[in-house]
Amino acid sequence: MAEVAYAKGLEGIIAGESAISRIDGQAGRLTYRGFSIEELAEYSDFEEATYLLLYEKLPNSSEMEAFRRTMRASRGISAPIIEMVRSFPIGAHPMELLQSVMAYLSGYVEHRIQHSASCNCRQTLHQVAQIATVVAAYKRLRDGEAFVSPRMDLSHGANFLYMLRGVEPEPYEGEIMDKCLVLHAEHGFNASTFTARVVASTLSTCYSSISAAMGALYGSLHGGANERVMAMVEEIGTKANVGKWVNDALDNHKKIMGMGHREYRVKDPRANTIESMLRTLSEKKGDSRYYDILKEVERVFRARMETSGKPIYPNVDFFSGAVYSLLGIPKQLFTPVFAIARVSGWLAHVLEQRVGNRIFRPESLYTGPEVREYVPIEERE
Repeated sequence: MAEVAYAKGLEGIIAGESAISRIDGQAGRLTYRGFSIEELAEYSDFEEATYLLLYEKLPNSSEMEAFRRTMRASRGISAPIIEMVRSFPIGAHPMELLQSVMAYLSGYVEHRIQHSASCNCRQTLHQVAQIATVVAAYKRLRDGEAFVSPRMDLSHGANFLYMLRGVEPEPYEGEIMDKCLVLHAEHGFNASTFTARVVASTLSTCYSSISAAMGALYGSLHGGANERVMAMVEEIGTKANVGKWVNDALDNHKKIMGMGHREYRVKDPRANTIESMLRTLSEKKGDSRYYDILKEVERVFRARMETSGKPIYPNVDFFSGAVYSLLGIPKQLFTPVFAIARVSGWLAHVLEQRVGNRIFRPESLYTGPEVREYVPIEERE
């Protein structure tokens, strides 16, 4: 057998082709279908970004209007799903609920479709639209509050905050939430997206592929980093404590959460955008504690890194948790919010995988014993 390349974790290995997004880690650039993440975050919204990811182009006015109607009409969840949310084990994590709900939808949805590269998942959009409703329902029902039905007149981000709170958010809050979803919608062959593509390569359903991706996102090395950033902020307490805390952590070889990214050798472009959102939100709320602490952590950390020549900078998770906290989203929902956004990218990758599909079947490097002779049990010592 010919010798094949080996890289632990598939690092640097090209495992497939994709036209969905491009990451330039050296230059700090991210594009969706060729459009920069900075422009999309400034001028677009989550529904338009979802259209772009699924249809490979920006829509015209009539296409966008029709797509919004379809996506918003798919937001509602049926009584059996609400009951599933209500009866889910109290101690279970909401990501386990999302994975279960997505698998349930695969068998429950009325449209029994033939899943293919051209299937009508682009038209029904249950996988994308309903996750936000499930997350909001989980939070309210766990808190003993009534389920809030989605509204059709609000953006995806604003509607999520409305369903979460029971009252309409301020316009600037809805806009910031929606733009956060744009920033997190897609990011190449990350662990959860690659998981979705592997399952899709077996010609499983969109729902089952996305359910598997949910399981990958639940892992502590993938989702949840912004939750740990906020735990760090709370531990630091004040801006005045930052210098000692960061230097002590680095001296003891502890990781500073939210710093560094496997792809980027400069500051994550999404971090620049969400930092600006955090600054705006802090000013609007009259509460800059999170922003002040995080910026001081960044300053102290970068000063240490410059002396060692290490290209480690903030990633998107460094600032996103503070934004969500100021929007009133509890930390346990940070990873589910990630899923609310990333599900549009997952679906785009599932559909792309089916074009010229080949089932994933990598080789492994065997490290076990050589061939051994079987010894009958009565002859063994």
